[in-house]
Amino acid sequence: MAAVGLLPFAAYVLLFLAVPTVLAVAEGFFTHEGAFTFANLGALTDPVILRSFAASGAVSAMTAVVGAVVGALLCYALIGFPPQGMIRTVVDAVSGVLAQFGGVMLAFAFIATIGLQGLITLQLKSVLHLDLFAGGPWIYDLPGLLLPYVYFQVPLMVITFLPAMTSLKPEWYEANTTLGGTRGRFWTRVAAPVLAPSFFACLLLLFANAFSSYATAAALVSQGAPIVPLQIRSALTSETVLGRENVAGVLALGMVVVMAVVMGLYVLVQRRAQRWRA
Repeated sequence: MAAVGLLPFAAYVLLFLAVPTVLAVAEGFFTHEGAFTFANLGALTDPVILRSFAASGAVSAMTAVVGAVVGALLCYALIGFPPQGMIRTVVDAVSGVLAQFGGVMLAFAFIATIGLQGLITLQLKSVLHLDLFAGGPWIYDLPGLLLPYVYFQVPLMVITFLPAMTSLKPEWYEANTTLGGTRGRFWTRVAAPVLAPSFFACLLLLFANAFSSYATAAALVSQGAPIVPLQIRSALTSETVLGRENVAGVLALGMVVVMAVVMGLYVLVQRRAQRWRA
């Protein structure tokens, strides 16, 4: 009877996740006329597509590492405050909002602040004579995705990693102090090994979050398709891409494979992390 309560969620996952994923991937195995073929898989060997996957991986890895480190430091600072206090409550609420703050709104916020005619850009140019775009309009290209991605990666890290930080038992620190250990020794010899699985699990989650992000990049990048989600958009909005039909399904298949590997590793690492949360 308990499984009956999961039926609405199962129906939601089936209709809005499983079915669209299967249809999108299956499209890559058919021609425009509907004939089954493996020829579309050749798109995955095209240099342009490979560079897109490499760029997506690089942006995801960099923003995941920066977000994980900054978020972990913020979690370290937060554990000194009462769990039900105002500081923790406000940070939890703000992190929950900012972790979902993306897409066109986030792109517009960065364009309005550090864009070519952004508020901060104009102030720096007029007051300090510093031109942020002396080397070109980088914010509208691949490097411009780094700051917006970090913007929502840090609060996501806070949400996912803070429970692991708060699970450190006071008895462990007391035992370390009783045995003559210092605060630094506690964090390097006790806390770090315990938190490492949770940290790497969150790092993988942040990588997957950035790798699958589309809306912010679509609103910010003005030309070209430097990452895979934008390549899929290009495939869907043109009749042919690189001389092949339905290449969007092949790109979706590549993304599904990458995400499956990342989330598989996440599950394995998360299982190890659960051992210390008894």
